[in-house]
Amino acid sequence: MKAIILAAGVGSRIRPLTDNCPKSLLKVDGKTILEMMISHIQGCGINEIIFVLGYLQEQIKDFVKTNFTDLNAHFITNERYAETNTGYSLMLTKDLICESEFVKFDADVVFDKEILENLIKSEYANCLCIDKNINLDAEEIKVIVDEGNRVVKASKTVNPNDAIGESIGIEKISSTTAKTLFSELEVMMTDKQNHQEYYESAYERLIDKGVPFNTLDITGLRWTEIDTKEDFATAKEIFSLKI
Repeated sequence: MKAIILAAGVGSRIRPLTDNCPKSLLKVDGKTILEMMISHIQGCGINEIIFVLGYLQEQIKDFVKTNFTDLNAHFITNERYAETNTGYSLMLTKDLICESEFVKFDADVVFDKEILENLIKSEYANCLCIDKNINLDAEEIKVIVDEGNRVVKASKTVNPNDAIGESIGIEKISSTTAKTLFSELEVMMTDKQNHQEYYESAYERLIDKGVPFNTLDITGLRWTEIDTKEDFATAKEIFSLKI
C-alpha cells in the first residue's frame, strides 16, 4: 500500500498565515500538520508517500527530507496549481501509483491515528472516512449512501438533508479501482472545464459505472480539516487535549 498527500494548494482562506508558509506546515500542538500526518502513515506500516506540491513547494520538500530521512518520498509538482483543483493533482500521481492500493490524504486534515488504522483494516476495498456528527454546510463534501452502505453521491452540492455525513478527505482505494480511477481522471482533464473539479467527481463517475465505494464511520474520533483561521483555532483546541 502507498499513500498520496495532496499539498499543492495556496490556502487562501487562511491568509495571512499562509503568506509565507504552506498550510501543511502550520503547527498544531507543537507539531506541523504534515509531521503528524506522515508519522501516522508510517506508524500504520506505509513508508512510500507521493506528495503533490505546488505553492511554496520547496519548503515542504525540505521539511520532509530533513525530518523523515527513512521515508520513501516522491515529489510531483502541479505546475498549474493556481488554476486547477484536487482532481487534476490526483491525476498526476498515476505513473507512481500504477495499479497499487493507496490511501489518499488532503494535506490540511489533522486526525487521530486510529482513523487510519480503522481505514486500513476496513473490509471495504474502496472506502471514504465519514463523520456523521457534524453540521453540514456548502463547503463540506456531503455523502449519500444506499441501504447497503454504498456511496451514491459525494460532493459539495449534495443536499445536507439527504446526507449521512461529511467525507473528511481520507480514502482507501483498491489496486483494481486505481487503474480505472486514473483512466477516468485523464478523460476528465482533457476538458479544461474539469480542471477545477475535486477528485470526488471522479469517484462519482466510477460509482455511476457500478464501481463500489463504501464508508467508514469515524464519528467520535478526533479530526478536523483546516480551511480557515477558525478551523485552525479549533484544531489547536482539540489536539491540545491530552487523552
